[in-house]
Amino acid sequence: MPTQSRPLPTIPAYALYGEDHLLPDILHCERILDRAALHDWAISAHRHPHVHQLFVIRRGETRLGVDGAVHHLNAPVVVNMPRWTVHSFRFSKGTDGYVLTIPIAEAPEVFDKQPDLSDRLAHWGTAPASDQLCALFDQIQFEHGRSGLARTLMLKSLSTLALCQVARCLTPTQSPDAGHRSAQIMAQFEQLAQRHFRDRWRVADYAAALAMTPTHLSRVCREMTGAPASGFVETILFREACRHLAYTRADIRSVGFDLGFDDPAYFSRMFRRRVGLSPSDYRKRVNDGYSPDLTHR
Repeated sequence: MPTQSRPLPTIPAYALYGEDHLLPDILHCERILDRAALHDWAISAHRHPHVHQLFVIRRGETRLGVDGAVHHLNAPVVVNMPRWTVHSFRFSKGTDGYVLTIPIAEAPEVFDKQPDLSDRLAHWGTAPASDQLCALFDQIQFEHGRSGLARTLMLKSLSTLALCQVARCLTPTQSPDAGHRSAQIMAQFEQLAQRHFRDRWRVADYAAALAMTPTHLSRVCREMTGAPASGFVETILFREACRHLAYTRADIRSVGFDLGFDDPAYFSRMFRRRVGLSPSDYRKRVNDGYSPDLTHR
C-alpha cells in the first residue's frame, strides 16, 4: 500500500522577518545584528509579499539560501532580494551591515514606471558593495532614526538612489523560469486588487480576470503567502488604510467609509486585528516618528 504523503509546510511570508503587521513607515532600515542576534544569527527560510529588500554586509561570513540553493558571500557585498523570493541567512556572530526594506507601493517610480530598472531588480543577485554604497546606507540609517523636516522625502530619495545604484552593478544570478509562475500570478492579482478592492470584487471575480478557477487562485495564494485569496485582498485594503491614516488628515470615520466600512467601530476592530494597533494609535505612532509630506499623497 503506498505511503500517504504529508503536505509540505508553508513557507512563512512576513512584512519584516518574524512580524506579520504592516510597516508603519515609508521604509525600514536596521542593522543586521538588530534582528539576527535575536535569532542566534540564523534567519530561516521565508519570503515577503509586499516589500523589496537590500542587504549590505560590510564584515562577517554569510551563507545565503535562495530557493533551496546555498551561496557563500564575501564581504563587503550587497544582496538584492525581490518580493516573493524564498531566502534564508546564516551570519557569523557579529556580522556588520544593514537591511533596507522598501514597500513596493511606496516606490512606484522604481517598480512600476521604469521597466528596465524593475526588470533588473526583479531577480535576486549579489554584487561587491563599494564604499560609496556603504556610506549611502549609513545615511539612510541616520535619516530613518530621526524626525524632522522633509524626512519622508529624504528617505524616498535616498532609497531610490540605493535601488538605482544596486541595479547598475547587479548581475542577476537567476533568470525567470516556470517555477516563478506563482509569483507572476500574485503580482497580477495584486495589481487587480489595488484597482478593484473598493468595488467589492469577490475571489471569483479576480480568478475570472486571471483566467483561472477560484480554487487555483486560492491555492497559489496560500502557497505564496500562507493566507487565502480573500485574506490577501484584505491586506491590500488595510495597507491603503495605513496610507490614508499616515498621509492625509481625513478623520478615521471618513477613512473607513472610503474603504467600504459603514460602521466605524467595525473598521477600528478590523484594523486592530490586521495591523496590531487601533487607527488612532497607528496615526499617532506615525506622526510621533516623523511628519509625512501630505502634499505628495
